[in-house]
Amino acid sequence: MTSPDKALAHSASSVEAAPGTPPGAARGARDRGTPAGTDSWRSRLYRWDMKASPYAFVAPFFVLFGAFTLVPLLYTAWYSLHDVQLSALDHQTWAGLDNYQNLLSSDFFWNALTNTFTIGLISTVPQLMAAIWLAHLLNYKLRGSTVWRVVMLTPYATSVAAATLVFTLLYSWDGGMVNWVLHFFGVDPVNWRESDWGSQFAVSSIVIWRWTGYNALIYLAAMQAIPADLYESAAIDGANRWQQFRHVTIPQLRPTILFTIVVSTIGATQLFGEPLLFGGVSGSKGGSEHQYQTLGLYMYDQGWIIGNLGKASAIAWSMFLVLLIVAAVNLLLTRRLRKSL
Repeated sequence: MTSPDKALAHSASSVEAAPGTPPGAARGARDRGTPAGTDSWRSRLYRWDMKASPYAFVAPFFVLFGAFTLVPLLYTAWYSLHDVQLSALDHQTWAGLDNYQNLLSSDFFWNALTNTFTIGLISTVPQLMAAIWLAHLLNYKLRGSTVWRVVMLTPYATSVAAATLVFTLLYSWDGGMVNWVLHFFGVDPVNWRESDWGSQFAVSSIVIWRWTGYNALIYLAAMQAIPADLYESAAIDGANRWQQFRHVTIPQLRPTILFTIVVSTIGATQLFGEPLLFGGVSGSKGGSEHQYQTLGLYMYDQGWIIGNLGKASAIAWSMFLVLLIVAAVNLLLTRRLRKSL
């Protein structure tokens, strides 16, 4: 039987506990010196912190993206629909799609678009082929492999101005090393700045030199992720190194190759610094005959040299549409590659 004192203590503890609270919860809270309401407030704060902290961590990115990317992009779209001059920004006249119609009827726009495509093609294809070859060499166990990888990344770390200045001296009409080598083989010197294909090749060589090592390291990382069992199986089947590279390495690198093609295409569409500095005084026009003027140079020439910000904004949005087309093609090719694998 239960004594009266024990029954009284048991009833008191039951009264202190809140409805739906385990019998020991209130006593534990009282023993710790923390009220039950404070404990529930801390639990709510903890749940709120778990839900809100991820958004607070990524909020700075979205704030900066909105301030420096989204707002300028939308403001450029607004400018492209107006007649705006750099000397009179307060006087805007609605133009509708006139700026885009002027671009479609302008020979300079189509010339810049063609130059952008040809320079991108000349610079991208040799660049990626050389990058795969260099990555294949670095994939073997070589002495000082870390040093070679740092050397491969050095051109990427070099500034555009320094690299373009060196290549401008190399392609100089008088005393340039390239013309000296051509003269050594009996070839007449080439005026690299004034010729059509020569100037585009010179600009492309700067891009190739700067970005080959960067892409080589990307390919090297992808090659090191290929399972060694595939190479062992190919070696057992009698495949030599070239056959292993062709039938094992290249198929496994397809997603990476597609990625580098898309990134290089985007970079070629936005090409600006190399042709601007290579041209010198006429750099903004892409040469005396606009022979290597890209879309980036054409936009700069219209916006900051001529002062037609409305047309320059239309060129910027045209470049953006080109990048959207490239992204759409990338998406389609990626889906096909996933289905084929």
